[in-house]
Amino acid sequence: MASLQEQIQQYEQEINSFVPANAAELEDYRIRFLGTKGIVKMIFGEMKTVPADQRKEAGQLLNGFKILAEEKYESFKSLQASAAAKGPAIDNTLPGTPLPLGTRHPLRVVENKIISIFERIGFSVATGPEIEDDWHNFTSLNMPQHHPARDMQDTFYVSTNPDWVLRTHTSSAQARILESQPLPIRVICPGRVYRNETISARAHCFFHQCEGLYVDKNVSFADLKQTLYYFVTEMFGENTKVRFRPSYFPFTEPSAEMDISCTVCGGSGCNLCKHTGWVEILGCGMVHPNMLRNFGIDPEVYTGFAFGMGVERITQVKYQVNDLRLYSQNDVRFLRQFQSV
Repeated sequence: MASLQEQIQQYEQEINSFVPANAAELEDYRIRFLGTKGIVKMIFGEMKTVPADQRKEAGQLLNGFKILAEEKYESFKSLQASAAAKGPAIDNTLPGTPLPLGTRHPLRVVENKIISIFERIGFSVATGPEIEDDWHNFTSLNMPQHHPARDMQDTFYVSTNPDWVLRTHTSSAQARILESQPLPIRVICPGRVYRNETISARAHCFFHQCEGLYVDKNVSFADLKQTLYYFVTEMFGENTKVRFRPSYFPFTEPSAEMDISCTVCGGSGCNLCKHTGWVEILGCGMVHPNMLRNFGIDPEVYTGFAFGMGVERITQVKYQVNDLRLYSQNDVRFLRQFQSV
C-alpha cells in the first residue's frame, strides 16, 4: 500500500505540473495516462495486490488519481476547442492587402467609344463569323473570282478549301445583314479580321475593324459626309479638320478616303502624319449598285453608303500608340497607361 501511494504521489506531481504546448503534447498525455495501456489502467491493475482490509482506502486513492488525470485532460481539451472555435486572431480594422486594378484593353475602349457614337444616331450593332465563305467575304461584295481587288488582301484560307477563309474585313457581316434583314438598314459591324501579312510596327496578321452600312431610299454622299463629320467631332474634338480624297474600293462607287488633321502636331507636321499635317483614318463611299443587286435590292430605288475603319488606327491617332505589336503583347506596363480611360 505504501509503495502504491508513493507511485500515485509522483504521478500526481507530474500531472499538476503538466502544461501542453500544443495539441500533439496533449494527445501524448492522454495516451500516457488515460489510454488503454496507460498509467491509470496500470495502477488500477495493482489493486489485486492490495490486502483486503486496505482495498477501500486504496480504491478511494485510485479514484481520486483517475479523476485528477481526467480533469487535467478535459481542462486543456476545452481550452483547445475554445481557441479553435474563435479561429485565428485577425484584426479586421487593419487594411487588406492591396490588389492591382485591371483595366479595359485600349482597343476595347476605343471600339466601345466608336459603337457608342454611332448608336446615338440610330445605328445598331451587327456581328458575323470570323470563318467566312467566299460569297460573303468576296463575291457578293463585287469581287468575283480573279477580280484584281482580291490581290489587295492577303488571305488566310482554311485548310486547302478555297471557299472558306478567315475573314479579311467585317464587310462580310454587312453582306449577311443585307441578305437577312428588311430595309432600311443602318448597322455598325465591329470585329476581328485576319490578313496574311508580316508582323511589324505598322502591320499585323490580325487586327480589328468597325464598318458601317446605311441603305435606304434617297441616301446621298452628303449624308455620308455629315455622318462622318459627326463621328470625328465626337471622337477627336470639335477643332479637328477633315478632308476627303478620291479612292477605290470594289464595293463602293464613288469611293473616298477620309483624313483628319494630325492629333499630335495639330497640322504642323510630325512623324505620325509624316510631316503632312494629315492622318488617314477610314475609307468610305456609296454602296456599289452591283452589290445591291447581289442581294436583290433595286439600286434605282435604294441607295446607301458604307465606311470602314481600323480600331488600331483610331487608337493610334487618339492615344499616339506608335507600334501595333503593343496591342497584343499583354505588357502590363503598356496596359496600365489606360487605367483611367
